This record gives sequence, structure tokens and C-alpha cells, in this order.
Amino acid sequence: MPMIDVYATAGTFADPHALAVSLADTLKVIEQVPDIPLFRRNTAAFVHELPEGALSNVDGASDYVRVQVLTNAGALDRPKQLAVVEQFTAIVAEAAGDPSQAERTWVLLTEAVEGGWGLGGHANTNEELVLAARAQIAELQAAAAES
Repeated sequence: MPMIDVYATAGTFADPHALAVSLADTLKVIEQVPDIPLFRRNTAAFVHELPEGALSNVDGASDYVRVQVLTNAGALDRPKQLAVVEQFTAIVAEAAGDPSQAERTWVLLTEAVEGGWGLGGHANTNEELVLAARAQIAELQAAAAES
């Protein structure tokens, strides 16, 4: 159930909603989770547009983008981490319409602690999330068999 936060100066992206959809879908694919409502509805990206001057590096440049990805513990092994950083950087640069934006994009990967993934008002463990996903897959398969 990853959450993605993108921070950039307002106007960096022509279509922030399309960027959010692209990042969420890409992460779902990289994680290799089943394409079921549980994961489609709970993998989301938030684009935070900051006012001019609200971010800066040491030299005063404010054309940076920060992407923070929060996943449940163990969701991303090293190859998946590398894929997230590479693909998210490319997606951000494309959404900004500036290939050089890749050089000014930071992607941070963070894992929630076990038992700390809140969904539906409950702090879920990874085991509980797996059980919920399996139950939903079984429901979808049963519904498809009835059709």
C-alpha cells in the first residue's frame, strides 16, 4: 500500500494528476502486486506544489523535485529499489518537459515499520495485508466463475 509524495515548485508539471497516476501505476508494477482493487485503490501519489522560493539548494536553485516513496516493510528488494529510482526519475523529467530535470530529482525510499501500515483505520502487519489480498483474489475469482 505505497504512498508517494512529490514536492516541486508550482508550475513544474503541466499535468500533476497525470504524473500522480503514472507514478502510482509504475510503483504497483515494480512491486509486482496483484492487479486487484485492494492495491489499485491504496497505491497513491500526491503532488505537492510549493510556492516559488519554498525550496532551495545551498546555491539558491529551486528547480529541484523531491519524491518520497513510503512502502510497507520489505516491499522493495534491492533490484526493485533501483527500478523505482530509475523509473521515477525518468517519469518526473518527462512530466516536467525537461530531460535535465533528472539531474535535479531526488527519490527517497522509506519503509513503514511492521504493524504500522494504516488502512481502513487499522495498523496492518504485512501478514494481514497478504491475507486481505488473498481474500480479495478469491472473491474476484469466485465472481468471475459465476459469470
